[in-house]
Amino acid sequence: MSFSPPHSLRLLALETSTDALSVALGSGEPGAALWQRSGPGGAQASGTLLPMVRGLLDEAGWSLDTLNAVVFGRGPGSFTGLRTACSVAQGLAYGAQGPGRPGGLPVLPVDTLLALAEEARQAQTDAGRPMPQVIVALLDARMGELYVAPYACHAQGAAGLTPLAPPRLCTPADLPAWLQDLPPGERLLTGNVFEIEALNALGGQHLPALPTAAALLRLAPGLLAAGHAVAAQDALPLYVRDKVAQTTAEREGIRLAAEAGT
Repeated sequence: MSFSPPHSLRLLALETSTDALSVALGSGEPGAALWQRSGPGGAQASGTLLPMVRGLLDEAGWSLDTLNAVVFGRGPGSFTGLRTACSVAQGLAYGAQGPGRPGGLPVLPVDTLLALAEEARQAQTDAGRPMPQVIVALLDARMGELYVAPYACHAQGAAGLTPLAPPRLCTPADLPAWLQDLPPGERLLTGNVFEIEALNALGGQHLPALPTAAALLRLAPGLLAAGHAVAAQDALPLYVRDKVAQTTAEREGIRLAAEAGT
């Protein structure tokens, strides 16, 4: 979907892919005004997201029809959370239909792991720490697996993070070998997975973090300018995994394999 950025963007960002929910309003530009709220995600997100959006719009003094786009974390992540963010983004975009806007607002789906990498990049900047050459974003995928994606780190925003591989599933045991295939250089591992004992032995810096709506906003201007916005009906989640739970047989197989290895 073509998008011609106005002088000052008005963007709404929704992030519900983990157990934490966040919403933010702003232009995404460095130093610009930012309104944000957070709360519990997961099953509670569907009941609290819309009231949170309304409250934030009121706080900023913006109306839905003055927005330029709706941004959401498309995944991977919680199946329920991704569906919630996508459906709310679509509904809000359609709600802004009017003369000159027959399809409503543009919608910008952003990879959750890219938002996580951006949150880590910003944390490094805020703390005055040296920027790593590679940021590896890791999210708990449950069922004994991780969502993982690596990014070359250059500077701020979408232009400063270059994907080195698409998001994928990986077991903690397979992660060290997978990391060896990445380009050499200083690495920062970030995410919500460091309670897993096997990951604590990995080299490099470790930064506990979650994707946030504020990170989505920082990424949005560059992604919009690059043409990544879509019409509301074309906005879709990115699941990576194609099923929600293991079967009884799969769980039993995992239990037996773990016992055999002890």
